Amino acid sequence: MTAISDAEPSQAGGTTRVGVPREAGAGERRVALVPKIVERLVGKGLEVVVESGAGLGALLPDDLYVEAGARIGDPWDADVVVKVAPPTEGEIAKLRRGGTLIGFLDPLARPEIVKSLDGAGVTAFAMEAIPRISRAQSMDALSSQANVAGYKAVLLAAERSTRFFPMLTTAAGTVKPAQALILGVGVAGLQALATAKRLGARTTGYDVRPEVADQVRSLGAQWLDLGIEAVGEGGYARELTEEERAEQQKRLEEAITGFDIVITTANVPGRKAPTLVTAAAVAGMKAGSVVVDMAGESGGNCELTEPGEIVVKHDVTIASPLNLPATMPEHSSELYSRNVASLLELMLDDEGRLAPDYSDEVLLKSRVAGAPDATGSAEPGAGAPAAGAPGAGATGSAEAAPSTGGEA
Repeated sequence: MTAISDAEPSQAGGTTRVGVPREAGAGERRVALVPKIVERLVGKGLEVVVESGAGLGALLPDDLYVEAGARIGDPWDADVVVKVAPPTEGEIAKLRRGGTLIGFLDPLARPEIVKSLDGAGVTAFAMEAIPRISRAQSMDALSSQANVAGYKAVLLAAERSTRFFPMLTTAAGTVKPAQALILGVGVAGLQALATAKRLGARTTGYDVRPEVADQVRSLGAQWLDLGIEAVGEGGYARELTEEERAEQQKRLEEAITGFDIVITTANVPGRKAPTLVTAAAVAGMKAGSVVVDMAGESGGNCELTEPGEIVVKHDVTIASPLNLPATMPEHSSELYSRNVASLLELMLDDEGRLAPDYSDEVLLKSRVAGAPDATGSAEPGAGAPAAGAPGAGATGSAEAAPSTGGEA
């Protein structure tokens, strides 16, 4: 394997260099580019530099990257550095002034990162700020990672449950199927409904956006109608008023007690997650029931949640896993890699050189730091998502919309 010298020019011969560092966060096993996508980018004339060991967490050794056409070396001086998790201050200091960073940046909850990137002269694009438009679906990392999280949340619930998910008819008698309620039916919620259904549970979905009821029913699930609607712009739920929130909690408390499994997906970018499962609701659930709270990174949807922990309260197990996509690093990395490559390719000209067009809605809205071009046609940070826009904590591991809306 050939190591890259730090002395080599960043854009020798006009070639765009893409750097893939190893993720430093505890428990983060994903990598921003997998070998299959590296091969695709190299085929377009790009040079890819991968930090040694960057793919090990996803079971991708350096040799696979070399075979795909990458070189092993220092990725931080590349024209474009692609990451999964937001950079640390130390990592920002390694970035080249005038360079570009792509990754989950958590611009609403951690504005200091955007400020540091601006100060370092780095143009940064936040994957969670990709607009929800048809042609940007291939770049929608929130959705790709939410699919993984929704699937894994159900498996966690099944593991912790004291009861079967499916109905079983045996010589010893018949076992009733588990009753599963999914609160928030965006991408993660729909995947959770589908997965719980495959495992044999009787599934029910709830959301404050009534238009998603048909999607819930199309998965063979029932729709929980609490009589509260909060339709917002862009396919997201608006934030509930205080009166609506109080009424929602009252009605949810009554409904939740009839379920064996409750999975919550409501995450609010830049703000504390709404409380959907109160302590009283947990106390009213049957012993042995399970709550999986996917909003732990922003405080949790359950009043008794302890983010990152699995606890038992009132004989009910409450799990609040953080960064679920990182627990399935092979597929989550593969999906995320495609998202990153699609965004990067949008910035390239026909010869594979970095030439972003900031009149493009996708680039304009996803750019959160750095000068857009020589003419300064947009203010730095203009792409930062507004409150209620897509965002997924530090790692894009949960839904992102006010109330229980989740993703569109």
